[in-house]
This record gives sequence, C-alpha cells and structure tokens, in this order.
Amino acid sequence: MHLARIEAAGSNGGRTSRQSKRSGIRFQARAIAAFALTAATLSMVTGCGNTYRPVVSAINPVGPAGQPQRYAVAISDPGNGLPGLVTIVDFSGDTVLITANIGVAPYYFIMNAGGNTGYTLNGDGTMTSFDVSNQLQTRDVIQTTLLTGAKPNSIFADATSTYITEPGRSAVAQLKGSPPALNQELPIPAGYNPVYIAGYSGAARQYVISQNAAGGNGQVAAIETSSNTISNTIPVGNTPVYGVMTSDGKRAFIMNQADGTVSVINSQANQLDAVPSPAVNPIPVGTSPIWADLAPTRNELVVANAGNGTAKGSVSIINIPLCSAAALPGNPNCDPTNPIDANGFGQVLATVPVGVNPQMVAVLQDGSRAYVVNKADSTVSVVNLTTNTVTATIPVPATVHPNFIAVINGTPTGKVYVTSPESTSMTVIRTDTDVVETTIPLQGKGVQVRAQLP
Repeated sequence: MHLARIEAAGSNGGRTSRQSKRSGIRFQARAIAAFALTAATLSMVTGCGNTYRPVVSAINPVGPAGQPQRYAVAISDPGNGLPGLVTIVDFSGDTVLITANIGVAPYYFIMNAGGNTGYTLNGDGTMTSFDVSNQLQTRDVIQTTLLTGAKPNSIFADATSTYITEPGRSAVAQLKGSPPALNQELPIPAGYNPVYIAGYSGAARQYVISQNAAGGNGQVAAIETSSNTISNTIPVGNTPVYGVMTSDGKRAFIMNQADGTVSVINSQANQLDAVPSPAVNPIPVGTSPIWADLAPTRNELVVANAGNGTAKGSVSIINIPLCSAAALPGNPNCDPTNPIDANGFGQVLATVPVGVNPQMVAVLQDGSRAYVVNKADSTVSVVNLTTNTVTATIPVPATVHPNFIAVINGTPTGKVYVTSPESTSMTVIRTDTDVVETTIPLQGKGVQVRAQLP
C-alpha cells in the first residue's frame, strides 16, 4: 500500500493542486514547482489511515547475540507398562517443544556426536532411535528388537555403525542401516562382561570396556572401525565402569571403580600409554571413580569419585597435554603426526571435595567450570577449573536424589540440566548466576538427559 502511494505521488499532481486551491495562494511557476515537490514528499509518508508516519531506516540491533536453537533432550518413564517418553526442550526458552513415545521402561539414552539422532535401550527388549527435532512425532520413532538374552547396557553411535554391549551374550552387537539392523556380533572373551564403549565418532578404533565376572582386573577390546573386527585386548584396573576418548582419537581414559585408578590407553599405538615419570599408569585418583569429562581447552580430565556413599566425594583433575610445537623444547623426540605425552601428562593437579555420593560430572566446553551432581544430598557442586575450588553448591530439591546431568554453553548464559529417577521434574540451572532458573515437567520419572553440544 505504501509503495502504491509513493508511485502515485510521483506521477499524479492532483493532490497538490487541491492543496494549492485550499490555500488560495498563487505562486509563480518556480514556487509552484517547489510546493509540488513538498506535497509529493508528504504523500510518500502518509499512512494507510491518513496518519503521518516518518520514514525510518532500519538499523541493525546491537548487544548480545540471540541464543542459537539447541535442545536438551530428556528421557522419562511413566511406569505401569506405559511407553517411555522423549521430551525435547528449547535451550533458550526453557520450553517443551515436543514429547513423543518411545519403548516401555527406557533405562539408557545416548545421542550421536552430531546431536541429531537419539537412541534408547528399553526394558521391553528394544532399542528406539529418533531424529532430534521439534517436529518429532511418535510415528517417526524407529523401534528395533534386540537379541533374546542380550541384557544390553550401553550404546555407542559411530558414523556408520551403532554398537550395543551385550553382557548376556558376552558380545557387542554391531548394527547398520535405517532402521538399524544387526550386522554381526563381536565376541568378548569368556569370563568378561562388557559394560561400556569408550570412543569418539570417526576415530580409528573404539574400546569396549569389560569387567571380570570373577572380580579383579578388567580389560578393553579394540574395535577397528574400518573393518569392524577386534584387533587387541588390553588389561586395565579393577572393575572398570566408564571411559572417555579425546576428540582427536589419540588417548582413551578408563575409570576403574574398585581400585580408585584411571587407566590411560594410547589409542594410536593401541596399547597402554607409557606416561612420563613421575606419573604412573593407571593413575591413582579418589575413592570409586565412576565418571569423567574432558576439559579440552585446558588439556585436563575431570574425574568424579563417588566416595563411600555417606561422606563427601571428590573430583580429581588430571593434566593430559600431548606434545605440540609449544611443548617441543621439553619433548625433543615429539613427532607432531604421532604426538607423545607432554611433560606433566598424567599428574593429578587437584582433588576437590564436593557433595555426598557424586554420580556424574559435566564440563563447560569453555573450560571455566565443571558441574557435579551429588545424589545423596540432592545438590550440584560448581567447580572453578582455574582455581580448582568449589564456588557454589546448588540445592535441587525438585529433582530429589539426582543422578544425571548435562550442560550447554551459551551467551549470555549456558544451562545445566539435572534429572532424577525419583522425580518427574527436570531442574534447569543458569551458568551465569549458578542458580536454579526453572523446572520442567517430564510426565514420567527422569531417566537421563543429554544436550546438543557445545
């Protein structure tokens, strides 16, 4: 409408003539021309309701950038034999975008490295997979029936395959395609039960962590992702439960719960790492290490030690730099294409007391802080990774006895998400203030929550 009036004003002098007659003033030719130009300009800014509106040029806004669209994805179990639920939450708005049904009694959840596909293990003997999207519907969820007696307990999603540990069959199932279908089973040596896969999507090999069925030291089996064969078996510590791999695929770290150590694997050499003195391998940490997360900008590994369940647990902060151009003076034999451990690798920088019975730790990817969820006292401890001290202890009473945590970086604030198997609410904590921002209903008891990185 405004463009039509502008064009009309530029080609029609009728409105100017009427205004001239009402004024009763006659001008010479040059004055009339000037007045016509003024009238035409006024008509250009006359609104559709004959209301004057000045012409405004858009100016790009300044200030903090808008939050990108990212999601926290929570799995919950309503019980009573009902299907489990996946709830997708908007990071910036803390609103539930979509809820869809998955398998009955879900108990394990993972997302692939890109954060665009989710996988759950369910008590009805199935695996469900789904796109992480605000358009997700129940009809879009894919269900795969797993092998009888597998007793699956973890999933790892690589670029081309999905691996499921099967302690009931002493094997690892490799699935391919969409919907995921069994391609083969990789056997685990008799007497060992697979519990977890430490890996990183796109790495040359992933490591299957297995516990000794008779107690004692466990082992890891290396899966070559190019051939999907097991190439080596490596001994680790007593009762290994969890592991992480660096994003460059060069080192893997295995948490040995029963002997309070972390085993380091040089995944380039596919064997235990020869850490530089005075560090040793495995690395002694606190009592009952059960989880860890990487602080890549700091070259540190942050380990959650559960303790004895009644006294305060701790986190151990381990230095894990590899040699680089900056570290070459201290590492004259360093090969940049196959880096060795830098000086100080494997040294425990600090052991920081946290809450009672910590279950899990999650590190902000800017390396500033780690968040530790403490089950027994229903709190989250905030650990400053520069000072290696606890700077806040956040009660989460709405998420009683929490056991799972996920974080997302953000500007001006990131978010921390906390779930509990005893609560139908998920707690959301702001990272700029380290206070609870809100709680989000899940329609079932919280199982696990994951977040799209970073």
